[in-house]
Amino acid sequence: MSKTTITPFTADDLVRHLPELGALLRACVHDGASVGFVMPCGIDESEAFWNGKVLSSLRAGGLVLLVARQGETIAGTVQLDYDTMPNQRHRAEVRKLLVHPAFRRQGIARALMTELERHAHGLQRSLLTLDTRTGDHAEPLYTGLGYRAAGVIPGYARGTHSHEYDATTIMYKAL
Repeated sequence: MSKTTITPFTADDLVRHLPELGALLRACVHDGASVGFVMPCGIDESEAFWNGKVLSSLRAGGLVLLVARQGETIAGTVQLDYDTMPNQRHRAEVRKLLVHPAFRRQGIARALMTELERHAHGLQRSLLTLDTRTGDHAEPLYTGLGYRAAGVIPGYARGTHSHEYDATTIMYKAL
């Protein structure tokens, strides 16, 4: 097993690695990740997300994109959205923690979150928020990292592989 390295990606890095990032998102959605997409999820849709939503935020500032690699392979990503209103400059939102199914259970998600918190601290953010599908395998990860549930919203988002609506748990952590 190769050593995992985590680095921030610039907008130019994202453009260079767009096919790999699209493949990562698609693999996670196909594996059932509740990250805003439903099946069928094609590579065009996956790449459009990175190219449309993430790239513009990186270019504008206010977003950190962290990428975990094993060797030269992108194994996971997470985003820190700190583009907040003036009365919320103390907080940021964790978005799209993704670990490729082939690289799960190796501590990559925990390492990405630890690095994300380091970046948040450096940006003088003292409160992080996130949402996760209630009962999902990520929920215990966040709890183990010190995140607390603020509440559950029923029927929040459609399931990845079904037409049922899943609840989401809103979580937070004071840094």
